[in-house]
Amino acid sequence: MTTLQASPGPPDAPPPARDGRRYEVVDGRLLITGAQPPAHHAAVIALMILLKQACPPNLLVSVGSVAFRPTPHTTLRPDLLVCPRNTSVTQPPLLVVEVLSPSTRTTDVVLKRALYETHQVPSYWLLDPTTQELTILALTPTGYTCQAVLQAEETFHATHPFPVDLTPAALTH
Repeated sequence: MTTLQASPGPPDAPPPARDGRRYEVVDGRLLITGAQPPAHHAAVIALMILLKQACPPNLLVSVGSVAFRPTPHTTLRPDLLVCPRNTSVTQPPLLVVEVLSPSTRTTDVVLKRALYETHQVPSYWLLDPTTQELTILALTPTGYTCQAVLQAEETFHATHPFPVDLTPAALTH
């Protein structure tokens, strides 16, 4: 059963980060991500603002306060997610976004992509503030398919989970 939990979550879930680190559990193993650079935080905030402005009232844009628990032994805290306002739903989030940094690149591009795909997250975006690149992945019956890879000033009109125009340079400067 897949659930979304608001912080602090069940007793066996990792605590919400209060020290600048992110705590996640994958198959019972604790993953700790250290504090991220200012460019990472700026990109998360810029994307949060853009998504909140376009978000319909029945959905929630969350930065770090909602944990995705696809199994009892897996708790993921993406940089940003969009889900129904009722955070106790038994469905995956509609959108998960990870902002890449040198310390998280492999985890986000390989491990988390596989986890989000396995647990049926419909949209997965990867934003690289260093290269001003945004990758938009959409779930299909055979797995994630790349809808777009945007560079700097290129713009993409996303339709899922709601209509929004995305330009990497606007999110990363």
